[in-house]
Amino acid sequence: MSNPIATLLDNNRAWAERMCEEDPEYFKRLSDQQNPDYLWIGCSDSRVPANQIIALPPGEVFVHRNVANLLHHTDMNALSVVQYAVDVLKVSHIMIVGHYGCGGIRAAVTGGECGVVDYWLHSVREQYNHHRHSLDHLPLDDQIDRMCELNVKAQVNSLCRTKILQRAWQRGQQISVHGWVYGLSDGRVKDLKCTVTGLEQVETLYRIDRIQPSD
Repeated sequence: MSNPIATLLDNNRAWAERMCEEDPEYFKRLSDQQNPDYLWIGCSDSRVPANQIIALPPGEVFVHRNVANLLHHTDMNALSVVQYAVDVLKVSHIMIVGHYGCGGIRAAVTGGECGVVDYWLHSVREQYNHHRHSLDHLPLDDQIDRMCELNVKAQVNSLCRTKILQRAWQRGQQISVHGWVYGLSDGRVKDLKCTVTGLEQVETLYRIDRIQPSD
């Protein structure tokens, strides 16, 4: 009987040998430093590989993934990734990338008992409830795809409301936050045209500079 883990290790050895044959300096360059311009915040779905989708080699994209590509302000994992990318790596672009047909979005829209992930997806359910009047006339699959877009836009807003991004903008750091959705059926990325490039684009209520210091 075959051992799937042994197969993976064999695949790794064959891949490493092939890379060294094609480019003897490949692993040396990777190990010297990490200097990406991009942070990708995407879904954990195995069909959405960040580097392959935008045709960039390892070392060019810093990646964080979770179910339904969410940015919760209580998620220390995601916030640590963002802070490292912004403050240490000095990335220039952050892409929040959803994908059509997302299972997490479907679970939030259709309901049911999904275990612990129900807590994780609570904010998506609230979004769906907020937009339900404009979605009810659509077939279920179209509702889910539309929610994938709305969710990405909500996460762009959520990220831009963090002090990490706002302080970087205040000190003059050039960072743009983009919202994308990937199509599993055609491999194309759709730009949702919700890019934020500075503090002045953040709603006043969520800006850290809205309260002036007293004299």
